[in-house]
Amino acid sequence: MDSLLLQPGGFFIAASALFGLAIGSFLNVVIHRLPRMMERDWATQCAELRGEMPAPTEPFSLVRPRSRCPHCSRPVGAFENIPIASFLFLRGRCRGCGQPISWRYPIIEALTGLLFGFIAWKLGPGLAAAGAMGFVAAMVALTCIDFDTQLLPDDITLPLLWAGLLLNVSGTYTDLTTSVIGATAGYLSLWAVYWLFKLLTGKEGMGYGDFKLLAAIGAWLGWKILPLTILLSSFVGAVVGIALIVLTKHGRNVPIPFGPYLAVAGVIALFWGKPLTHAYLGLF
Repeated sequence: MDSLLLQPGGFFIAASALFGLAIGSFLNVVIHRLPRMMERDWATQCAELRGEMPAPTEPFSLVRPRSRCPHCSRPVGAFENIPIASFLFLRGRCRGCGQPISWRYPIIEALTGLLFGFIAWKLGPGLAAAGAMGFVAAMVALTCIDFDTQLLPDDITLPLLWAGLLLNVSGTYTDLTTSVIGATAGYLSLWAVYWLFKLLTGKEGMGYGDFKLLAAIGAWLGWKILPLTILLSSFVGAVVGIALIVLTKHGRNVPIPFGPYLAVAGVIALFWGKPLTHAYLGLF
């Protein structure tokens, strides 16, 4: 750690990694609570449409109530909520009931910390690094939520799309024209695939959240990155899908969410999109 801090930009990299750990801890809350918040909102809206009074419930948001054990409902103390360190100190078990804590929590914290540190090393201080950290955090949250619920919440995809357009007003990642075309082409390309697949098979091959996620990636990185993103996401999705069928006996008729593979491809495109695109085009 000392040698890292002595390198040029070392303090910024270390601070970004620690900041990423904290953001990863918050992402765990978002991943767990946001789908439940959406379900509550839907239930309330349905009750209002039927002319009924919504059932009274306790306040539930990203900040209230305090985090608690899902097994014994014991509130999690501040010292039990330190990223990674608390998990190791508690040996992966609830201090109250002794039930195991999911490994997902420290994995997401560590992954976000590593990604933030990598962004700081690759981009250095500035608006591009700050934006990339927000982009990556959103992709981590969307990946886990889609795996859990097969939902890509508008509360994340739409702000992500608008943020990409706003950042590219000043050409942070690409020029504004390329960004706007990217957002439009990203949405329409998967929208066309969706309807073509539905006309041919009578089934829905993906959800509207996938359209919005690819539109957001197009808004951030421009339309030239979209073919690579679709190619990478399809390749990763095929590999993972085959592995699930072979190794876990995942039913072939059981839908597999596409959003996580779009998210992984978007992160790859953020860092290496241009050289990969040039290499791909060079094959022809």
